[in-house]
Amino acid sequence: MDIRILGQLEGASRAEGLTVIIDVFRAFTVECFVSERGAERIIPMAKAEDCLRLKAQHPEYYLIGERGGVKLEGFDSGNSPSYLTTAVDLRGKTVVHSTSAGTQGIVQAASKADEVLTGSLVNASAIVRYIQSRKPAIVTLVSMGLNGNEESAEDTLCARYIKAKLLGEDISIHDEIAKLKSSAGSKFFDRERQKSFPEPDFFMCLVPDVFDFVLRADTTKDPIEMQRIDI
Repeated sequence: MDIRILGQLEGASRAEGLTVIIDVFRAFTVECFVSERGAERIIPMAKAEDCLRLKAQHPEYYLIGERGGVKLEGFDSGNSPSYLTTAVDLRGKTVVHSTSAGTQGIVQAASKADEVLTGSLVNASAIVRYIQSRKPAIVTLVSMGLNGNEESAEDTLCARYIKAKLLGEDISIHDEIAKLKSSAGSKFFDRERQKSFPEPDFFMCLVPDVFDFVLRADTTKDPIEMQRIDI
């Protein structure tokens, strides 16, 4: 198995084989929690205007979106797992999701990769088991980073964690997770930014292996939909 780690949107555009688009803070942590909370459909989209167009056609759809971490105008909520699991009932809903990095990467990778999964720490081991069951010749792990154009420690850590587990290597990431509080995760502890980056999000994003399912992009549908596969 040829395991490659690439970075950001440029890496997503070059991804081959079975591809995992990793966005820990917070796109694909959010999608796992949204699925677990009972959303019927999750539609990832690159462009905010396309989301708003869908909303105009289907007012019952629930729009989640951010740019630079800030909720997009006209959307129902920002990209916060703590908000979406405590303040919103998503059971049976169609969720349309657009973010600065993660959903952009899904759309980029869909044109070339054989399969595309979302990647996050909360379902990392399920991702590993799914990949092992598929036995692909090539696995591409794409660390989406900050706004899709700058490396971020949490996504790189998740890529390393998945690769190590695929290779059967022992890896402990708890010390590195703790260090994120003063680096990539410091925004969640800034009192002036709590509206966009609530502190509980930090902890919800960084607990490995909470969920035993993967989210796979169904590229036969237009727009793309995420398919939940229980492992």
